[in-house]
Amino acid sequence: MSNVVMFISFNLADGASEQEFLLASEKLHSEFISKQKGFISWKQLIEGGLWADLLTWESMDDANNAFEASGTSALTREFFSFIDEKSVKTHLFTVKKEF
Repeated sequence: MSNVVMFISFNLADGASEQEFLLASEKLHSEFISKQKGFISWKQLIEGGLWADLLTWESMDDANNAFEASGTSALTREFFSFIDEKSVKTHLFTVKKEF
């Protein structure tokens, strides 16, 4: 079975503090995301004002289950309060080949 990479690009909301966003990210990671079945890694990327989260999961089911579970988490709501919802683009990729 191949790993799955979830790629989510977004902009921070107007007036959002980058420092507070990163603290909310760390809290979400340590208290929720890292505890989900099949979690492998989460990287946060930035280019100018465009952010991207790169999450790797063991399977598509693990990625989908974690995404569904995140909808009920107060930590997720706090994390998303820093993000411009209209800018969010999500893609799920199955790893075809790794070098």
